[in-house]
Formats: sequence, structure tokens, C-alpha cells
Amino acid sequence: MLLLGVSMIAAACGSSSKTGAATTAAAAVTTAGAATTVAAAPSAVATTAAPSTSAAAGVKPPAGGMVLTFNLNPKAVWDDGTPITVKDFQCSQTAILGTTGSNSTTGHDQITSVEQGKDDHQVVITLKTIYAPYKNLFVGQLLEAAKVKNCKDVKDEFQDNIPFSNRPYKIESWSKDQLVLVPNDKYFGPEKAIAKKVVMVPKADSDTELASLKSGESDFIFPQAYSGIKEALNDPNIKFTPGYGTNYEGLYFQQKSGPFSDATFRKAFAKSVDRDTILKSIYDPIFPGAPLLNCGLWVPTIGKWCDDSVFKGYYDQAGADKLLTDAGWKKGADGMWADKTGKVPEIRWMINAGNKRRENTQALMIPLFAKAGFNVKADNCDAACVFQKRLPALDFDLGMYINTASPDPTVTSIMSCDSVPSDANGNKGQNSSGWCNKDATALMAKSDAELDATKRIDQIHQIGKALATDAVMLSLFQFPNIAAWRTDKLDGAIDKDAGNFQGFQNIWEWKPKSGDQITIGAEQWPDCLNPITECANSSWFVWTTAFKVLMSPWDTTASGDYVDSPLLAGPATVVTG
Repeated sequence: MLLLGVSMIAAACGSSSKTGAATTAAAAVTTAGAATTVAAAPSAVATTAAPSTSAAAGVKPPAGGMVLTFNLNPKAVWDDGTPITVKDFQCSQTAILGTTGSNSTTGHDQITSVEQGKDDHQVVITLKTIYAPYKNLFVGQLLEAAKVKNCKDVKDEFQDNIPFSNRPYKIESWSKDQLVLVPNDKYFGPEKAIAKKVVMVPKADSDTELASLKSGESDFIFPQAYSGIKEALNDPNIKFTPGYGTNYEGLYFQQKSGPFSDATFRKAFAKSVDRDTILKSIYDPIFPGAPLLNCGLWVPTIGKWCDDSVFKGYYDQAGADKLLTDAGWKKGADGMWADKTGKVPEIRWMINAGNKRRENTQALMIPLFAKAGFNVKADNCDAACVFQKRLPALDFDLGMYINTASPDPTVTSIMSCDSVPSDANGNKGQNSSGWCNKDATALMAKSDAELDATKRIDQIHQIGKALATDAVMLSLFQFPNIAAWRTDKLDGAIDKDAGNFQGFQNIWEWKPKSGDQITIGAEQWPDCLNPITECANSSWFVWTTAFKVLMSPWDTTASGDYVDSPLLAGPATVVTG
């Protein structure tokens, strides 16, 4: 299972994923009287001498803030034929900020107003700060205002349906057993849905998922790789392609409570993790020769955000032992580290049950941790339990999961102090590690407001070093998902979006070779469909549901770029104060 980080929206980013759609992602930006252009990644800015001719040129932003203006495609409508207008953005903004247990408010908490411009198809958003990752706003969260009972708090809505769509498909039905998508006959974009029905069905585990493809029960699956998967997919009617996009797997140390709230114990444990052993035993059989990922929270294929020196040489058993000994810890007769009171901490290692690779990692490492003096116990549950309940509640000590990040390198929503779920903030936020480093949080905010790519790269690298210094997590591997399909049942560019942040997004152009239905075996399954709350904490929720029916102003491509979605009539404009 993957954890979706809306920030790098958590972040971990070509050719367009939309046939015939506009592929430009540039936006005119005015700063202190000079016009600049934000390239595909909103952090890369090239200055020009030309004056601004943007529609927003006359809008005065607050000092240190910005105004984002975009014009909606006048043909853009919801599946009931209702025009998409500024009112939908206003309702969505209100819901994201006001909903009890909102998954993330990062970026939206900088917005001071969402207003109508020259007409209700022009959206003018004022932010109190310059916010470089503005293309992350409203991703998979644009609501049809007329279908929302209470925009101020939607926590009780969308439990088993999202009753609106602005994509080529819409939801016909959803249950714990299957999701059925059917063509949206009011869709206004260039994409044309070929299949008359797309059915997604949850599979209990990797074996069941693969078996469903081999038997022909599923036409397509999107599994995480594990040792033996190539052999399992060896079939004359099956083709598969790994998609290296914005996924990265790591170990995460929950430090708000439990044994890892002791900084010395946490750092000593982190230095006792032999990642080379994990590479050799777990990853090498799947991806021979592929290296460990040594940067924190970023991947080397996306921009220059990855500082690949951060975790090199981190394993240091002698150094770990010294940290504990100097702090008064001692090993007991059982060989386990005990604190000054003689207590041996128990470390609960949580993964989603049924994931072979992670179960194999636990079987490999738990005896090695015991040898190093750490009492680690497997404490697993199903995917919905892990990603929609225990992670948001910080109910674990050690976690192993994949973060899926957007093209922009911001990590504010998953790593800032303000994003730690708590009673004080209404349990909002995605910082499941509970890490609160005020200097690092200030640096995140600073990087989010930095439009100079060179300066921002340095800031991102500093944040990476803080992750290592504070032992927040350990990077393991840039992880591909595998697009696997039956060539006797599907035709078209089935693996086109294998590396896309939005995940197998181009289902509209897949063609069944017989009949009019596509069946997809889903690796995990959400418990509910609310795109604003913890339901949206799972990549599989957004891959199967939110991204498939809810379009925002910008899409992502398999090459890691932002592109204007069909929702826009043209490039957005940005004016900074």
C-alpha cells in the first residue's frame, strides 16, 4: 500500500497524458514589475524583461503574498450538465479548511479568498504568502457545490459515493466489493471513454491479485513488485512494464509517543538498520543492481531535489551502541537494551498484512534487530486499517510504506509541525511520524515561498539533512509500480501512465478486445470515498476513485510534469507582492 502525500503532491512528478489536450504548464508571473514564467515544475522560474500582459495584471496582491488567476473552460461541466464555476472552488476551499479531520490543509491555509473575476468562470485566489507549489491546490478535491450538504464540514459525506464527476468516467456504484465506472456523457474534454464500463475489484493479497490476471478474471493489475513477480507474470498473454515515477519506500519512526519519542533511542535504532542487507535480500532479487535511495523524501528522476548523500553511511552499529551506553542504557541478560529503570521498550512494527515484500522484510530484520538489542514485534493489519486508521492516529512505532509524491518537492503537508494530527488542530494533517522540528518547518515554509529554483534546491537539501539528523525516516528504494495486463483482452497504450503520480490515469483510451468492459484487480481498497478526510490518505483511493472522477486545474504526466487540464481555458497567471 502507498501513502499519498498531498504535499509533494507528498511529493513525490513529458508528454501529455491527454490526447489533444493543451500541454503547456507555464504561468505568467509578475514580481516587482517584471514578468516571469513558471516552468512545468513551479519552482523553476526564468525571468524575462517583457511586461506582464496577464488578465491578473491589475490585481494587487498583499505584501509578500500572491494572486493566482485562471479562466475555466466555458464548456466545463459536471456530469449533470451543471457548469463548473468559482462556486465549486469556494465550496472546496471551505471544506478543506473546515472539515473535521481534514487530510491536509497545506497551501489552502495560505488562501485568504477565492473570488469571482470578470465572470463566474474566472477564479481569483489570493494567498497571504507566495506559494510555489500552487499547482498542488485542489488536486482530487474539487467538489460540486450543489451536491454538497454542508461545505463547512463534509466529514459525514461521501462515505460510499462521489455523486459528481468532471472526468471521462463517473461512478455508477461503489461497495466494499467493487467500484463501477461508466462513461460521463457530459464530459467536455478531448478524451473519449472507449469502454462502456470499468470495474475495479479488490484482491485480498498479491497472490490473489496475480492469480486473477493469469486466470483472466482481471484484465489489468497494478501490483507492487516483490521477489518472484517476474516469474509469476510469465505468461504468453501477459505483458508488464515497470513505471518509475514518484514512489519511494522507506522506514518511518513515529516519535510523538512510544519508544521513539526518546531521541537517543530512536537515533540508535535508526543507525542499527542495515539497509544494505535489506537491499541484498529484498530488493536485489526484484531489481538486480538497483541502488539504495539515499535522499530523504525525494527521488532522483524528479528535478534536482534528491541529495543522494543524506543517508550514505548511516548504518553504524558501534556508533548506535555508544549513543545508548552514553545515555545510561544497558543490555540485560536477554541481550536487549533497557533504560535506566530496567525497562525494555517494545517496538511495534506495522505494515499492511498480505504485502509479501514487507512481510519478508520483517522476517529478515526482526531477528537482526534482536541481535542488536532491540525488541521489535510485528504488529500488522489490513491496508485500510493501516492507511486510513492507524497512520492518521499515529498508532504505531515503526512503519514501512511507500509515499507517492507530486512533481513539486514540498513536504510541508507530511513533515511540518502544523501537519502533525492532534486534538488541537482537529486531527488534521498527514505528518504520521509526529516529527516537529521548528527550524525545519520554517525552512519548509520558506521553500514553499521560493520561486528561485537554485535557492529552493538548497533549502530542500537542508530539509533532507534534518530528516537524517533527527532520525525521522530511512529511505530504502525508489519504487516502481508495475502495469500488467492481458494482451488478449486489452489493446492500446495500457502502460502509458505506469509512472504517473495519478496512476493508470488513461483508462479512457484502453480498448477491450471483446465486449465493452474492463476489469481491474485492485491491490488495496478504501473504507470510504471522502476526498477531504483520512479516506484520501491512500494512493489506491485516489488512483481508483478521486483522480478518476475529480479533475483539478492541473494534471500530471508519466514524465513528471504538470500540464494544464481540460478544465482550464488557458495558462494561469500569478502576481506576487
